[in-house]
Amino acid sequence: MRLTVAAFLAIGLVYTCPASELTLWYRQPARSGMNEALAIGNGHMGGLIYGAPDEERVNITEDSFWTGGENPSGEDGTMGSYQTFGDAVVRLPAHTNAVDYRRELDIGTALSRVRYEAGGVKHEREFFCSHPAGVLVARFSADKPGSYTGQIELRDSHGAATVVGTNRLTVASALENGLKYEWQIVILPEGGSVESNGTSLAFSRCDGFTLLIAAGTDYAMNYAKHYRGRDPHQRLTTLLEAASQKSYDALEREHETDFRSLFDRVALDLGPSSAAQRGLPTDQRRLEAFQRIDPELETLLFQYGRYLLISCSRPGGLPANLQGLWNDRNDPAWHSDYHANINVEMNYWPAEPTGLPECQLPFFNLVDSQLPAWRKATAASPEFKTPSGQMSARGFAIRTSHNIYGGMGWNWDKTANAWYCRHFWEHYEFTRDRDFLRRTAYPIMKETCEFWEDHLEALPDGRLVVPKGWSPEHGPVEDGVSYNQEIVWDLFDNYTRAADALGIDRDYRDKIAGMRDRLLTPGIGSWGQLLEWRTEKTNSEREHLEFDTRNDHHRHTSHLFAVYPGHQITPGTTPALAAAAKVSLDARGISPDSDVREWSFAWRTSLYARLGDGDDAHKMLQQLFSDRNTCPNLFGLHPPMQMDGNFGVTAGMAEMLVQSQDGEIQLLPALPGVWPEGSVKGLRARGGFEVDESWADGKLSGAVVRALTPTKGTVRYGKRTVDFSIDPGKPVTFDGSLKRTGE
Repeated sequence: MRLTVAAFLAIGLVYTCPASELTLWYRQPARSGMNEALAIGNGHMGGLIYGAPDEERVNITEDSFWTGGENPSGEDGTMGSYQTFGDAVVRLPAHTNAVDYRRELDIGTALSRVRYEAGGVKHEREFFCSHPAGVLVARFSADKPGSYTGQIELRDSHGAATVVGTNRLTVASALENGLKYEWQIVILPEGGSVESNGTSLAFSRCDGFTLLIAAGTDYAMNYAKHYRGRDPHQRLTTLLEAASQKSYDALEREHETDFRSLFDRVALDLGPSSAAQRGLPTDQRRLEAFQRIDPELETLLFQYGRYLLISCSRPGGLPANLQGLWNDRNDPAWHSDYHANINVEMNYWPAEPTGLPECQLPFFNLVDSQLPAWRKATAASPEFKTPSGQMSARGFAIRTSHNIYGGMGWNWDKTANAWYCRHFWEHYEFTRDRDFLRRTAYPIMKETCEFWEDHLEALPDGRLVVPKGWSPEHGPVEDGVSYNQEIVWDLFDNYTRAADALGIDRDYRDKIAGMRDRLLTPGIGSWGQLLEWRTEKTNSEREHLEFDTRNDHHRHTSHLFAVYPGHQITPGTTPALAAAAKVSLDARGISPDSDVREWSFAWRTSLYARLGDGDDAHKMLQQLFSDRNTCPNLFGLHPPMQMDGNFGVTAGMAEMLVQSQDGEIQLLPALPGVWPEGSVKGLRARGGFEVDESWADGKLSGAVVRALTPTKGTVRYGKRTVDFSIDPGKPVTFDGSLKRTGE
């Protein structure tokens, strides 16, 4: 799988935003675990910074550290869970009674800092996780020499012993599934001395010191080798030795340059916040923002999703899981796994529109590596007998949750295979990478079409339905559930476009197009709602739940997939269905006694945006500032913590500002009244476009469109549309009425 990153970068300029607007900060250390700790990561290794003056704790995670294995039956209890390596702990017993304390995370540079004064000495710590160096770096400094005396230890979460060297601690062991793992920490002192102290390193009267941490396993994304590769020891040792040869400043410059090459592609300005708002620490400010609009904090929330995605999903690693990359326990909720009924998909909604296409590559690589196991599990399951009674022979299906070894958890989510395919197609839609489409996306899309060709069933009137489907995580199992129908329609429609783009498989393309047009489409119910099931439900069908009523406030809006992220229902092409979707969405509501969660509000932000309702879209994103939906460190709170809402709300805000459905680039399609002035630079649109916009008094002031390849496009603002031709390196500029300027 390949993405021409250089070509994508060439589409436009790199933009920056003042660091002060992009900093989370606090007046106290983290106390309640990962809900308060500050997260850093290099795409495969992560750290949670707690910041206590007398005992710094850095929780270490690595994306391949999983128990479990392959389980074709899905019922043998071996799916396993994502694990934590444990804590790297620095004890500083003299650093008590600290004053002037500040803990912060600058998401514009991916640097976390802790500052305080203790014993008349000003201390500072700086942390970052370097993608180029492959290590986590921490520097402890002070304004007086000899200020650091203490101990360093590794607390392995599985109780493995620590081997102590001259300036190094090493823990190496294996999990019950045979996965080998190792982590090492090296101290580079400035002055003073370091010596072994049993299972720890003791340092005395140092002016300061730098810590380098590396962690890894022998996991390999290769089914044929049982997902095992080389012992991690030599790789980790080499990384630490190379990093030790560089100065701290050189490591920091290298890290920041690398991080900003991705992060600075998009800049957003939603207007100024008040001085009083800026003066509040983030844990207090987010609660105030739930009551009063705080434009700069909303900008930070948007960029935080991009920061987290860069930090937990880079090429060569595994994709973001339910908690992104971070995890402080070995029995995390829902295994901290990959949930296929919206969660892992939502993780990647912002990747393409906010300029991070390469961050989605780990997801494609994981899917590719799991296919042999998934095919085997599908072929063995009686769930997937064809209408003729034969066992499934083509394609694969996915259960609702899965791990990194081909193992799966509970409940088949039959059409998740098609939902996964949407991401492959979207990557091509935004990047126009034909090599990716031909080699990677098209084969898996065709295989999944073949699967559904074998498994769809015909009603007496000839319409095709997914048999025995489910509307996650809600309601009865039956034929023709809207969620399933919409996702298969999406697959078939995208496949025909892919075949057209490549100019291949004309006969099969036409067959799938015909099946797409025979699929049962959602109906409209008695109170104007989009039906979630093939027929309208009544209260009597379940004793204590209501379906298809105005009192159904379920957290999922599965039957609205066709609005977002799908494209089957739009106000322009299917106005009656779009109006019915709006009725259903309004009815789901934000009732405080409902089970609507952070990711639910993130999804609803995008749904309202697609329906052109910016004010209600904003109401949904503002819910993310509630202490019911967001942790003090702005992680999403289900509860417990999970990260899909962080990614989803970033995508939703992008959708409010630029959309690219129906062959058009729509400017400010859902601008809320609370953002009267602002600008955005660097958002991406389908067709290989990049878009800048500015607005004032709630109206478009101007826009700039760039393109990857010579092409044609259409731009829309309100009811006005303009067609244009464009070449790479030659932006097209419009004023507020879409008149071409600068020519």
